[in-house]
Amino acid sequence: MSQPGLTLSQQQAIRAKCVHPSGTFIEFPRDALEQSIPQRFEEIARLYPNCIAVKDKQCLLSYDELDARANRVARAVLDRFGDANEPAAILVRHGAATLIAVLGLLKANKIYVPLDSSYPLARLRYMLADAGACLILADGEHHALAEEIAGQNCVVVDCEKLARDGPTRAPGISVTADALAYILYTSGSTGQPKGVMENHRNVLHGTLRFTNGLHLCADDRLPLTQSFSSSASVRRIFPALLNGATLFPFNVKTDGMPALFDLVAKEQITVFSTGRLRDLVRAIQPSHDFGSLRLVSMGGEIVHRSEVEAYRKIFPDHCIIGVWMSATETGNVTQFLIDRETEFSGEIVPIGYPAEDMEIILRDEMGSAIVEGGTGEMAVRSHYLSPGYWRRPDLTEERFLVDPADPINRVYLSGDLGRVDVEGCLIHCGRKDDQVKIRGHRVEVTETEAALRRLPSVKKAFVAVRTRKSSERALTAYVVPAAAPAPTAAHLRNALAETLPDFMIPSVFIMLDQLPLTPTGKVDRKALPEPDGTRPESEIAFAEPQNALEAQLARIWADILGLDRVGVNDNFFDLGGHSLAAMRIVSRVTDRFNLKMSTQLLFQSPTVRAMAAVIAGHQGEAAMEQRSDASSGKWIF
Repeated sequence: MSQPGLTLSQQQAIRAKCVHPSGTFIEFPRDALEQSIPQRFEEIARLYPNCIAVKDKQCLLSYDELDARANRVARAVLDRFGDANEPAAILVRHGAATLIAVLGLLKANKIYVPLDSSYPLARLRYMLADAGACLILADGEHHALAEEIAGQNCVVVDCEKLARDGPTRAPGISVTADALAYILYTSGSTGQPKGVMENHRNVLHGTLRFTNGLHLCADDRLPLTQSFSSSASVRRIFPALLNGATLFPFNVKTDGMPALFDLVAKEQITVFSTGRLRDLVRAIQPSHDFGSLRLVSMGGEIVHRSEVEAYRKIFPDHCIIGVWMSATETGNVTQFLIDRETEFSGEIVPIGYPAEDMEIILRDEMGSAIVEGGTGEMAVRSHYLSPGYWRRPDLTEERFLVDPADPINRVYLSGDLGRVDVEGCLIHCGRKDDQVKIRGHRVEVTETEAALRRLPSVKKAFVAVRTRKSSERALTAYVVPAAAPAPTAAHLRNALAETLPDFMIPSVFIMLDQLPLTPTGKVDRKALPEPDGTRPESEIAFAEPQNALEAQLARIWADILGLDRVGVNDNFFDLGGHSLAAMRIVSRVTDRFNLKMSTQLLFQSPTVRAMAAVIAGHQGEAAMEQRSDASSGKWIF
């Protein structure tokens, strides 16, 4: 029997309920795709001139006022820099000022390049140089920084002054739907950020998918918490401003989650976007009022069952969760809606069905289509994909393929793994680079992460593959404890052993105060500390060897396990030991002491002191042969 909410028809029924109480939804028209973003925005400004477009702590602007200020910026930029479709950078505070700058540059036919002031200077300089930006629109707060990073051919312009002075008439230049609208820089495999290009038509189509998929309307009110340099911000800014909705820019880093929840209640927010719902739910207090929310939209991260269960306890019955798969190169690609009745099996929430004009193809490593039920890379086929990477035709050719069956469309290789369940619903299975082999077994680290997050002692967790001092590739878990004192590695390992096979249990656990995040809200892998080989924290006190045999064994154990030291009473498994390491230790010990010893003996004697006692009690080849014959034979791992 079908699970409620999983089939396409059931998803359509949930979508029909995903509406603003006012019932004022107007479908985003397909003919708008042949416009430019400024053309569509100007139509909306004429339709809703007195409605609030944006409100932050310092500024409240109606659509008419936002349009007028953007026009001032556009006319000043055109007067000084002309109407060439070329990059121009933005470095202003998170708020209405950024929206003025974005719209102003688009009206002037510029390609906006948002800069995040939290980035290192070297990274900002690289982005500017790579983009070849002709100017930086900066506010007073960031003017000095803009001057510091600007190259010889880049001019810093006071955006606040431009928005205050000059005529407010629209510049009236023609901007085509195919003109580039922005370049967003994301981390690159080469160690330098790469710029993802997008044109006006594709931004408008992304707005169409968001609008019609979630029934966004002029009465909706959305907080804007995402960095302006991220693609997530694009998927909030334009669906709101091109439909007449209200945006509330909010800086979570400086103002905190409690203040954000207060904003939801005070401003009657209706559509809330977040990366990890569990992080959100943990910060909620019983006093917070979420009665106005009709939709919580999530994308960019795998969503777990525990998050949905938490949502059902916190948010009102009418509130729906929208889960998306998205990428900077594609925008939102799939959609899965969850209401109170939706059920699904497994720990991972489905990502649903392809959005309008998007098609998902599952490919194997040779590029062939995956048979039903198999797992493969999700390739996105559409006419509305990014033109590619700025000044990187090689990378563009590698990731974007021509569709031989339909030259109008192209295919983007996402790097995400997926499968289709029995209902035809897509399941996200992690990244290609997250699928690893550990001791000969294929492991999806997302499953290990999900198991960790279910533990009461764990607040946040991230699992990566790291190479230990022993040169062994091992799963390393980065854990933010739920409370002090932090759980020991032994506690976590024993808890995970209740649900996971041993090869899926991390060999190393590193405790952190917080997981490092990129400006887009994802875990910053490069900022995670490498395992340093320190003996794990344990409830067992460290005990020094008491004789030469114990000292030799302790050195062997430490070398095989990649640790700085091993106490004679430390448990082999608590140190991150596993069957392969056990076999290596036994091999080293038998060679060193000219003994015959089964791996089983180590499992029966999982400490240095116990192993030393076994060795000392079996002097000579004959005695060791006798003990080996009495054992049950080889272990199966």
